[in-house]
Amino acid sequence: MNGLKTMLLMMLLTLLLVWGGAALGGKQGMTFALMMAFFMNFITYFFSDKIVLKMYRAKEVTEAEAPVLHRIVRRLSQKAGIPMPKVYIIPDMSPNAFATGRSPQHAAVAATEGIMQILTEDELAGVMAHELAHVLHRDILIGTIAATIAGAISYLAQMAQWAMIFGGGRHDDDEGGSPVAALVMMIVAPIAALLIQMAISRAREYSADEGGAKLNGNPLALASALRKLERGVQAIPMQVNPATSHMLIVNPFNGKGLVNLFSTHPPIEERIARLQAMRLKG
Repeated sequence: MNGLKTMLLMMLLTLLLVWGGAALGGKQGMTFALMMAFFMNFITYFFSDKIVLKMYRAKEVTEAEAPVLHRIVRRLSQKAGIPMPKVYIIPDMSPNAFATGRSPQHAAVAATEGIMQILTEDELAGVMAHELAHVLHRDILIGTIAATIAGAISYLAQMAQWAMIFGGGRHDDDEGGSPVAALVMMIVAPIAALLIQMAISRAREYSADEGGAKLNGNPLALASALRKLERGVQAIPMQVNPATSHMLIVNPFNGKGLVNLFSTHPPIEERIARLQAMRLKG
């Protein structure tokens, strides 16, 4: 169900981008929007992993430098039938972790110094299994593409603002954009794109929780880790670029109620409840 939901949301996000281009500039605007999305996704596909790792100052570590982490990742990757990912440590005491890379053949996992200190080996295995599930599902690529398309829609909205200011979009015909549609594009489309992007991210987190729990064979280990990580990120906030927050295993930003609609992660309580239900079913 999470996979189907993701596919439908990605289609909706793409249609929103195409509609936004059409609203801004008719057929020419639609073509421009598609070309822009293609170009941005091409760059993202090949370079996003390197950019993110550098952004977090992650350092690749050898087995001698991080024997426990290497042992866990090797065991889980062999069990999953994928190549051993590169292993990185992030010099940050806020406990968190993420995976990156466009495919299982070009993957890396990164853990902060903080997460290495507060989790047991079983809990750390639960976290790494979650991250490898993201790799198996190609969630890193899906999430990055979703963020790229949402960013393109926001860029089109800014273009619509400038077009309104300088008198663009006044001709309502087949070749040009409608002023009313451009106004909707300017105000509504960026919010809708953000909501869709966040929904995709939350769906992929649920899938990674489930996939990781099955891979590791112990749902409660991940549930226990999530409890500790939620407390840990509240005690030691992490300096995070909001554009990359969806990659982390727990949300570095706090939010309740309506704010959860704009959250990259589902509520920790719901994630833990689902993991506990998996244990009971097993």
